[in-house]
Amino acid sequence: MWLKPEEILLKNALKLWVAEKGNEYFVLQRRRGYGEGGGGLTGLLVGTLDTMMDSTSKVAPFRILHQTPDSQIYWSIACGGTKEEINQHWEWLEKNIMRTLSVFDSSDDITSFVQGKIRGLIAEEGKVSGVQEDDPEKFREALLRFEKWFDLPQKEKLVTYYSCSYWRGRVPCQGWLYLSTNFLNYQASSIYLYLDTVLSFHLVVSWNEIWRLEKTSNVILTESIHVLANGEDHYFSMFLHLSETFLIMEQLADYSIKRLFDKETFQEEPSLSDPLQITKRGLETNARNEQFRAFFRLPKEENLLEVYESFLWVPFSHFNTLGKICLSESYLCFASQDGSQCHVIIPMREVIGVEKPDRSSRALTVCVRGKRALRFSEVRDFERLGNAIRRRCGMTASPQHSASTEEVAMMVGQKESSKTVSNEALMTVFHPQDAENLDPKMLKEKMKEQSWNIHFSEYGRGTSMFCTKKTRDLIVRGVPEALRGELWMLFSGAVNDMAANPGYYSEIVDKSLGTSTLATDEIERDLHRSLPEHPAFQSDTGISALRRVLTAYAYRNPKIGYCQAMNILTSVLLLYAKEEEAFWLLVAVCERMLPDYFNRRIIGALVDQAVFEELIRMHLTQLTEHMTDLTFFSSVSLSWFLTLFISVLPIESAVNVVDCFFYDGIKAILQLGLAVLDYNMEGLISSHDDAEAVTILSKFFDNVTNKDSPLPQTVQQNSVGNNDKASSLSKVDISDLIKEAYEKYGDMKSEEVERMRKRNKLYVIQTLEDTTKQNVLRVVSQEVKFSVPQLDNLYALFKRQHFLSCYWTMNSPVLLHHDPSLAYLEQYQLGFHQFRVLFSLLEPWSLCSGNDALFLWAFRLLDENQDGLVNFKEFCCALDDHCTHDHLCLKTALSTGKGKVDLQAYLKQWQDEILKKEESIKDLPRINQAQFIQFSKTLYNLFHGDPEEESLYRAVARVTSLLLRMEEVGRRLQEPTSPTQAAPEGALLNREACSTPERSSDTPCATITLEAGSILQEVEWSFAFEQILASLLNEPVLVRFFERPVDIQARLDHAKGAQLKAKTNK
Repeated sequence: MWLKPEEILLKNALKLWVAEKGNEYFVLQRRRGYGEGGGGLTGLLVGTLDTMMDSTSKVAPFRILHQTPDSQIYWSIACGGTKEEINQHWEWLEKNIMRTLSVFDSSDDITSFVQGKIRGLIAEEGKVSGVQEDDPEKFREALLRFEKWFDLPQKEKLVTYYSCSYWRGRVPCQGWLYLSTNFLNYQASSIYLYLDTVLSFHLVVSWNEIWRLEKTSNVILTESIHVLANGEDHYFSMFLHLSETFLIMEQLADYSIKRLFDKETFQEEPSLSDPLQITKRGLETNARNEQFRAFFRLPKEENLLEVYESFLWVPFSHFNTLGKICLSESYLCFASQDGSQCHVIIPMREVIGVEKPDRSSRALTVCVRGKRALRFSEVRDFERLGNAIRRRCGMTASPQHSASTEEVAMMVGQKESSKTVSNEALMTVFHPQDAENLDPKMLKEKMKEQSWNIHFSEYGRGTSMFCTKKTRDLIVRGVPEALRGELWMLFSGAVNDMAANPGYYSEIVDKSLGTSTLATDEIERDLHRSLPEHPAFQSDTGISALRRVLTAYAYRNPKIGYCQAMNILTSVLLLYAKEEEAFWLLVAVCERMLPDYFNRRIIGALVDQAVFEELIRMHLTQLTEHMTDLTFFSSVSLSWFLTLFISVLPIESAVNVVDCFFYDGIKAILQLGLAVLDYNMEGLISSHDDAEAVTILSKFFDNVTNKDSPLPQTVQQNSVGNNDKASSLSKVDISDLIKEAYEKYGDMKSEEVERMRKRNKLYVIQTLEDTTKQNVLRVVSQEVKFSVPQLDNLYALFKRQHFLSCYWTMNSPVLLHHDPSLAYLEQYQLGFHQFRVLFSLLEPWSLCSGNDALFLWAFRLLDENQDGLVNFKEFCCALDDHCTHDHLCLKTALSTGKGKVDLQAYLKQWQDEILKKEESIKDLPRINQAQFIQFSKTLYNLFHGDPEEESLYRAVARVTSLLLRMEEVGRRLQEPTSPTQAAPEGALLNREACSTPERSSDTPCATITLEAGSILQEVEWSFAFEQILASLLNEPVLVRFFERPVDIQARLDHAKGAQLKAKTNK
């Protein structure tokens, strides 16, 4: 059958496959162990492995690969179970494809054509067969096995499952991989023999515990999936569809990170908003939508609806380019697949009609404003596409959209002119261009503008402009000052955000100005630190505009609010863009182009630092050999990424970097970073320490210039290190540096950068989590007697219990009360129900009856701020009080079972210790009748099931009798003539009876309750804490019970195995 083309590596696969026939573009291979000549020992091993596999995961014995003469990359395009079947596919390729391939000039064009044809065949087969991809009956059977094998809570949602092998050392274990919403689960499908020992394997890993998730290659297999979790490496291989499996695993891990660590609720993603309804199709759709929006820089509301393969007539090149049409609610996009790097974005608001389609060539023409038209041909379902475009361009038409883009901007500007919002870029105000100035720099600036005008005339201007290699070449050479704001808006996609939200900025400016928050205080502090040497920010005009933009964004996105470096970036945006445009550019940067950069933990920047380190190892091997620890580059380059080199380069040079960033995204910053290190390679290798390396890079940046900048010296920044030694170094032009970066590292693909981002994000977040854990343990260890390993295990249990409250709902208390700005001690908290579950697994009296009331009182005691949550420190202190020898402040000085205790001496010692904690016994209130009754009940419940249960019951009876006698004596001294004194005397007789051996174990509790209830109606009485403590100390059996050592490690081990199975119902 035909396969969706997938890239494969033949480095190790040649050991498993034998070439049967081949030509210039295709090769037919047979798997060793099949057909003639079994393949010797290797064939025997391969045949044995294939025999062990389940029928759903067996590798087909024949396959066809596509290749090109000048490429090392192979693509699997077909497989077959028999030689006759695979030969039919081979003959079809020879008859229908081979002749056509000779007309192509490049290998990229050949590969794109072959892939398009194979996908078309698969689509046709799918329509004819009509077979559903998912079999409900098989999925139901898999669900039953999932529930039986893993014993997870019933709420856990199985997303999908795959047959695969798990490698235990060098031995493959065939089984099933079950991917659920919150867990990665693996179960061996059968018991196998190894070294005469029967082994079976079972694995459950939470997605939020994974440190690494990546595709790897090993000696035996071409590709496998590597999972690093809890310090252990897991390898899965022999998937029928490895890429699909990895995509689902990647999506589930990312979903877990966003939901559990970032506390996202996915309100704009209905398929992900409910963790109980996550599906494989929903995850795949979300992945496609994210990739679609990222490539075309579209608003986050856009979703990919339909995809069509077609040719687009490119008028400036006079040929048809093969690519894909991507249709969303409000945009029609096209991206080439033939290596021409041509793409175009057409907002539906710009479409004025669709001409009658040409049935002979299956073509349709889309007419857009500006008297332009785009002709798509060889569209498989061209009529459906035409109708979809007509419907959407009619739906998106509005009074604003009926006008041109320029008119929309003018209308918005007129609406805001009555407000305080500025309608001019600061550069035009503080440095207007003089048309009569004919100095060489201005002449070169005019030449740049002319080059761009020619480009506009050929490729279009505005939102529907063609973006090609020539566009990138012009960007690398530098954007003219007059066009910078317009092109930034276009390439970042901010122009679409602004057009879709007319009047939005002025509205939130009015709402946000005058508010006082932590973010606004930080903004005011940093306003005068933003490009202070530039004239625009030495005046109230620039400062006020900067204040409005930053305050408006903090109001729009309180999750980010304000972060340092945002002021520097926004200052540069305001120089070249109007105020509202600068706002939308900031939105594009913070929410789309640099995700998670501007928050408390700057996770996005740290992820890109990890990507940068990886690229250094790949491209600058000479540097890595000299400096094995690359963390230095992470620290020194952090400001490069956060400010897009604005903080280290003069402003006239930095804006050229920003030009490239808005066109190519983070890829441009990574390329430039590599070029900077490459340029300073010799100096960095010869440096003796980090300080010397920092000096080398600082001097280099001080000598980066922009020889073509038309800005006057009053606007240009002076080099920070502009001393004689620095000036003696050779100058480096920013255009030459950027050009070198593109020439050396421009083959880096944005898709690969995104994959590296995802691969490193898990590791970065888990590293930050580990740092947080160490900080928490350092603080808590000073308050409790647990050892560091015990605290480490306890933290893991507490954290997992926290996540258990979030796994199956979006409305848990910890999510609703989550505040990212809180200290690390408050990041993980438990509500009462989760506290009860975990505390019952760990505390030493888990078998006692009626412990729910005890847990509730303990929780209320710990929850001092009454927010319904308890943090890790509070939880540990409570558990420490239960598990150490300080349960009731009884000390080892007490001689258990050896007569009476010197109560006065002990109470004095206890009081001295309490005073050291700035607390006094007198601060404790007296206990009244109802509280005393409940206290007695609690003691009886604690003793339930204890080996000394009977003795403990009698001891409690004697304590209560003694307390009542003490109360009676005190009352007689105070009221010698009280008429109600007879009642306690009768009660005392009943208390004495409670201590007789003939009473059953349940009798004392009932007697005390009834008698105390009668006293409650007759006499008001209470006890002081000193009285209760002294009475308890008189009973050795009670002292032994509370002083009994607890094996906390055994409780921790028990909790690890029982935590997921514990009842979590509210």
